Amino acid sequence: MSLQTEIIAKLGVKPEIDIDEEIRKRVDFLKNYVLGAHANGLLIAISGGIDSAVAAGLCKQATDELTAEKGKEYKTVGVFQPYGQQVDIEDSYAVAKAFDLKYQIENNIEESVDEIAIEVEYGLKHIGVHQHVSRGGKGNIKARTRMVMQYALAFELGLIVVGTDHASEAVTGFYTKYGDGAVDITPLSTLNKRQVRSLAAKIGVPQSVLDKAPTAGLWDGQTDEGELGITYGDNSDYLEGKQIDPAVQEKLEKQYLKTEHKRVPIPGI
Repeated sequence: MSLQTEIIAKLGVKPEIDIDEEIRKRVDFLKNYVLGAHANGLLIAISGGIDSAVAAGLCKQATDELTAEKGKEYKTVGVFQPYGQQVDIEDSYAVAKAFDLKYQIENNIEESVDEIAIEVEYGLKHIGVHQHVSRGGKGNIKARTRMVMQYALAFELGLIVVGTDHASEAVTGFYTKYGDGAVDITPLSTLNKRQVRSLAAKIGVPQSVLDKAPTAGLWDGQTDEGELGITYGDNSDYLEGKQIDPAVQEKLEKQYLKTEHKRVPIPGI
């Protein structure tokens, strides 16, 4: 078995999908999880990107159906978590409007993140290291701070924290360990980026979100494809079992092996 075949099998990606069937399957998954957990609904952080937009749409459909079926209200709470001034925050609110999200919370994480970064720098000084927190390090602090906020809100409201990771991120490990990767459920996990985009067009994600370059928003000018050096087109082709440029395939597979620690349970003895 080739490494490509092994990766595809592990991540569960299909070479082709029926969009309506995939939407139905994922909405039912969300509904069943909420009921099994005896939760009041779902919490989804809406970044303004396509992945969180699709997840938000699926969540809202799931809780609307549960409310109609069970005779009590189940909530989808949309959370906006800018760091300072987020230039595309209007896209986050456009998603909430498109899916008629009744419950919305905005928490600006700037002060919390900056305070943690300062404390890290103090800690480094204690061992003789005099430096500022690196750009990547601060990006990780942002991602983990967002999850602390999400879980605190979810605890108080009795909600399930929904993640937006999918197979195209999993194959490259393109998420922060215990940051955006720290969630209760991931309804997009067996879809690649191309397939996520197909669902987005079907469920009514705003055009402004469909058109924008994918980014984790961890620093100004950051884009997923620019940081990885691998396009989502090649990434999706690979996960659909197609042949891609050998040099790109080698780079992608090296990234997969390098980030294996993100996809396995915490080791112990």
